[in-house]
Amino acid sequence: MRTVLNILNFVLGGFLTTLGWLFATLASIILVITLPLTRSCWEITKLSLLPFGNEAVHVDELDPTAKNGVMNAGGTVLNIVWFVLFGWWLCLTHIVAGIAQCVTIIGIPVGIANFKIAAIALWPVGRRVVPVEVARAAREANARRRFQ
Repeated sequence: MRTVLNILNFVLGGFLTTLGWLFATLASIILVITLPLTRSCWEITKLSLLPFGNEAVHVDELDPTAKNGVMNAGGTVLNIVWFVLFGWWLCLTHIVAGIAQCVTIIGIPVGIANFKIAAIALWPVGRRVVPVEVARAAREANARRRFQ
């Protein structure tokens, strides 16, 4: 089912949103100040291309023992730079694609996936794209660790 939904996403506009992410990735490589954003751009590019079966998870959820206040502050600064340069227009692209996809009944699941990616597009720094099963296992492990 994931494969069918990913193909549907690609056909109904996922290709265009992925091109937007590829453009942002290339721009972040070219502009020296945005070079630290490149990994986050690439991670979300993968999610934009294959949203079903993958999930964007913050690195603190994947490895809670590696939390670092300095890195989190740096990530916040990078997210602000990201928002100003790329985030707002990529978010709008996903919102427009999501609305267009939701017009058709068959495109509603793909449209909802685009709305989720739109939220991630605003603040992508510190997120990694992992399979849904890995994200679920990380959340369960964190929950067990907190409540023991």
